[in-house]
Amino acid sequence: MAFPYNEKVLEHFRHPQNVGKIEDADGKATEGSPACGDMVAVYIKVDPETKVLNDVKFESYGCASNIATGSIITQLAKGKTLSDAKKITWKQASDELGGLPAIKAHCSVLAVEGLRAAIRDYEERHGLVTEREPTTEAVIKRRLRHVMNPLRGLDVVRTDLIKEIEVKDGVVRIVADLAADHQFAPVIKADIAEKIESLWDVKQVVIEFVG
Repeated sequence: MAFPYNEKVLEHFRHPQNVGKIEDADGKATEGSPACGDMVAVYIKVDPETKVLNDVKFESYGCASNIATGSIITQLAKGKTLSDAKKITWKQASDELGGLPAIKAHCSVLAVEGLRAAIRDYEERHGLVTEREPTTEAVIKRRLRHVMNPLRGLDVVRTDLIKEIEVKDGVVRIVADLAADHQFAPVIKADIAEKIESLWDVKQVVIEFVG
């Protein structure tokens, strides 16, 4: 049986570029889930004057296609301005790799979404988002779909870990069905806060555990 990946994909899989975590990243995002077998985290450093991506790194969990796409996406984005990096598409990534199996197209989408989400994270934290959508319960739920429930391998919304969301006067209150002293409580709390605090009209995030 023929191997589904071409030599360029395999080269990026065996020797991926820009792998790692930027500890003091200006923007970061995680897309996917270990439960579905593919996940990618993207970290960026941005020149505050030129808005050029000085550094882009990624961490990946998943198949060869996921790792190779993370590698090529970071190469394509590094040195570009935020606006140009946001225009990078999954097809461009696939073409740069010489093509990906159709069944693995979602992997390149994950990497591109991770890059765009990291850029948006930076823009939100620096007041660069022009379309300011008011924070509502629906907005919070959308953000929380990127927070994993380590107990189930899926996000905290789909696994019903979040029992209550309240948004009032810039204060977001989130109630989670988990014991406060559970080993995963600090990680989940930090991840939730990170996803919500950057929203432009949020002044405070209160996270309660009631399990």
